[in-house]
Amino acid sequence: MNRWRIHPGVRTGTALSVGERAADYVRNGMGSWPFVFAFLTTMGVWAVYNGSDGFDPYPFILLNLFLSMIAGLQGAILLISAKRADSVSSEVAVHTLSNTATLQEMIEANTALTEAVAELASEIHQRVCPSRLPYDAVPRRATQLPTETTARRG
Repeated sequence: MNRWRIHPGVRTGTALSVGERAADYVRNGMGSWPFVFAFLTTMGVWAVYNGSDGFDPYPFILLNLFLSMIAGLQGAILLISAKRADSVSSEVAVHTLSNTATLQEMIEANTALTEAVAELASEIHQRVCPSRLPYDAVPRRATQLPTETTARRG
C-alpha cells in the first residue's frame, strides 16, 4: 500500500478527478504481486483447459488475440500511471517547499530571539557583577582569553 495517501500535501478522495482515481486504482492493482500471481494462474488454467479440445485449442489463437489487445493498452496504462505518480511527486514537492520556507522563517525568528536573550543576559550580568568580565567575554576554555581581559585581571 502506498503511504502517499496519508501525506497532507497530496490530494485524495473527492479532490481527485475520476481519471486520477482510476489511474491510482489501476496502478495499485496492476503493480502488485497478487495481480502477477492471478495473471499467471489465469494463463495456466487457460492452457490446461484448452490444451487439447477446449474452445481455444493449441496454439491458443483467442488467447493471443486477448494478450495482444492487453499489450496494446498496456503502454497507455503505464503512461497514465506514470503521469499520476509524477503529479503526486509534484504535490509532495510543493508541500515540502512551502514547509521549508515556513521553517526557515521560524529559524530566523528563533535566531533573533536567541540573540536578544544573549544581549539581555549580558546586560544583566554587567549590572549584577560590574567588576567581573562581561558575560559574552567569559572564556569557554582557558586558551581563549582575549588579551585585554588578561590585562584587566592581572
